[in-house]
Amino acid sequence: MGGDELATLKGFLEFHRATLMWKIEGLTAEQLNATAAKSAMTLGGMVKHLAYVEQQWFRVVLHDREPLEPWASVDWKTDNDWDWCSAADDTPEQLRALWLRAVDGARKDLIEALRRGDLSQPAKRAPWRDGRVPSLRWILNHMIEEYARHNGHADLIREAIDGQTGE
Repeated sequence: MGGDELATLKGFLEFHRATLMWKIEGLTAEQLNATAAKSAMTLGGMVKHLAYVEQQWFRVVLHDREPLEPWASVDWKTDNDWDWCSAADDTPEQLRALWLRAVDGARKDLIEALRRGDLSQPAKRAPWRDGRVPSLRWILNHMIEEYARHNGHADLIREAIDGQTGE
């Protein structure tokens, strides 16, 4: 519970990353493609989406670098939900590896940014049309929010698959 702002933000983000890992642990491809209720959302799609979000915010927006594959060659104008939809074509091992690589890259990108400045530093690429630029603080908070929201979805889907609940 103690710690400075950076330690607190990193701690919450790591907690949510670990929660997602728990939600997908041991699931088959069929289970990762299962849906709950009337939603088309799957755990596999969620994992691929979060891999995209990790590299998008920490690599592309924060450092203004080109996206890595598979994201670099995606025609996002044709399929804005490619990350969610294409996950059904990936094995559980491919999805986990993609996500873990993205998380590892995001951690390294965060360390690099912190060598350059503090949490108030602006991202190098402005994602908004009005020219506003998020700070590193904003990006970390957004990532916590992104994981918290999707981990809530993951709770429902995982419970529907095999009854597993909790963090």
